[in-house]
Amino acid sequence: MKLALFSHCAIDTITIGDQKYEQIGGAACYCGITARQFKFDVELFTKFGNDFPKQYLTEHKINFTNAESEKKSTKFSIRVNGADRTLKLENQCEPIEYSSVNADCHLVSPIYHEISDKVFSEIKKDSNFLFVDPQGFLRQADSQNNVQLQKTDLDLSNVNAIKINPEEGNQIVGGTHDEMMLALQKKGVEHVLLTDKTNVSLLVKDRIYSIILPNKNVHDTTGIGDIFCSTFCCTMIKEKDFLWALCFAGGAAQAALDSQNVGLQKIPNKGTVQTNASYFYNLVKFRDI
Repeated sequence: MKLALFSHCAIDTITIGDQKYEQIGGAACYCGITARQFKFDVELFTKFGNDFPKQYLTEHKINFTNAESEKKSTKFSIRVNGADRTLKLENQCEPIEYSSVNADCHLVSPIYHEISDKVFSEIKKDSNFLFVDPQGFLRQADSQNNVQLQKTDLDLSNVNAIKINPEEGNQIVGGTHDEMMLALQKKGVEHVLLTDKTNVSLLVKDRIYSIILPNKNVHDTTGIGDIFCSTFCCTMIKEKDFLWALCFAGGAAQAALDSQNVGLQKIPNKGTVQTNASYFYNLVKFRDI
């Protein structure tokens, strides 16, 4: 099975308390390596400069073409404070170019405006199952390069699944949590995921399914959402079951948090994810809406 992934590689400087860690990252790395854990072939559409260690992708058997840029890689400074974090944009690489690819699923997860409306439209025409994490569509840097979210009108037609947090949802549709999920569904999205720290909800048709992640001791949250999205996407394609996809995604996020590792080191193996998923499957709550 193959995942087509659209996102920039990044170089992150992560600050936790008094400690600083320089890590490669971006959804390209987190989602790509997570998908490899599920034995998916990964076709990565990205851009990076000569400052990015491309051998890391090669070692993990992540395929990429036409990815190298004369510009430096996209770079963020990230300060983590418990479950919250702040971002500063240090550098932005050039946009991603599109070329058609035959894949079982497409995952669009920009980190900062690397996917144009035109490219997004072309991806939607080609995809069999399209998952969108809209974070990079919504981000805007101020005059000091601090990254904030801004209201954005996204065309979500032909999108099969989306993952938002409350802050992102407010920039796209607004309202209460339930109202945001319903509004996204009305835009055409079949599976609407809302993550609010340890609370995870999924709207399908007229029912909301929910799980609660038990982890309270948060260390580094960087990439947790990417691990979650990639796991949901891969499980949906393999199992054709949105409840298992929800539980696997939650299980992957929990395992990553439990690891207490920084950066890409927190990506869990499939066995740990599966154990957590079985635990969550017996605890799923649901309500009609």
